[in-house]
Amino acid sequence: MARFEILEQGFGGAGAQADILFELGMMYATGRDCDADIVAAHKWFNIAAIKGSTRAAELRSELSATMSKADIARALREAREWMTMH
Repeated sequence: MARFEILEQGFGGAGAQADILFELGMMYATGRDCDADIVAAHKWFNIAAIKGSTRAAELRSELSATMSKADIARALREAREWMTMH
């Protein structure tokens, strides 16, 4: 939960935020501390990439190769919704 609080409070620069968002992507991609969810992983990698993480962009691309078009569309929609709210 601290990760979300940091983002909501605006602590850290864009690089720190990108790192946190990247870690959320890794968490969902690997199932670390949660069930693995490739749609959620893609969403967080996408947001981290928008915030400047090149590694997130690379992993998002790799993950996309294993996903259906419907799952990619859902992940992109969820990322847009999150970006609109935050």
